[in-house]
Amino acid sequence: MQVNTGKSGIYSGSDPTPMPTPNHRFPKLPYALVALGVLCLLVGSWLGLFVAPPEHYMGNVQRIMYVHVPTAWNALLAMTFAFGCAIVSLFTSNWKWDARLEGAVEVSVLLAFLLCCQGAIWAKPTWGVWWDWDPRLTTTAVLLCAFLGILALRHFVDDPVKRATWSAVATIIAYVDVPIVYFSVKWWNSLHQQQSSPATVSSQFYLPLRLNAFGVLFLMSGFIMLRARIASRRIATELAPPPSDLVGELA
Repeated sequence: MQVNTGKSGIYSGSDPTPMPTPNHRFPKLPYALVALGVLCLLVGSWLGLFVAPPEHYMGNVQRIMYVHVPTAWNALLAMTFAFGCAIVSLFTSNWKWDARLEGAVEVSVLLAFLLCCQGAIWAKPTWGVWWDWDPRLTTTAVLLCAFLGILALRHFVDDPVKRATWSAVATIIAYVDVPIVYFSVKWWNSLHQQQSSPATVSSQFYLPLRLNAFGVLFLMSGFIMLRARIASRRIATELAPPPSDLVGELA
């Protein structure tokens, strides 16, 4: 059996020191981030639905932008964080980064799924169809499937060392699609509009869009932290040495 100190990487089961239970310095921080995120979303959505004027060409249909664009921004940000966790996990063999990777991948899948659903809702009244094999939509669907595959890999691999290594490598490979998603509207002819930015958004739409962007960011951060804590506890249990009485029976 292999265990880990949480500091210096993987070592032999001959060392009886188990991986310690994670010690969280700010135990209430994730909950505060989630609460702050909900507040920002409530205020931003209220401004977007009832205060901001309808867009000149799309009318009230445009109001879905206030959740769709923040979801897109933060989905790519969560995947970028997962990519960073994968690299650090591979090079340090530190289990806390594997736990963070698990949390980031799960939240990335959630945001990518919401992004596809929101895009379909927006596409129907503007393009006339729920789905089109547009470069942006297609590459986003591929990205969602890739990260779903990473979750499936982590679920079906029981050995924690293999699971950490294989899922980190898979995350790095899957991340190749992130810049393709981002630049797809520039590289190919696309029905999808160019990326939204403060320079391309009217000042009347800016505040609700920005509030919702921070709201999703705070929610994403809180969810990743909470999910990483759950993963840390599970990994600590998996890597702990067997009870001494069980060792005696096996001997």
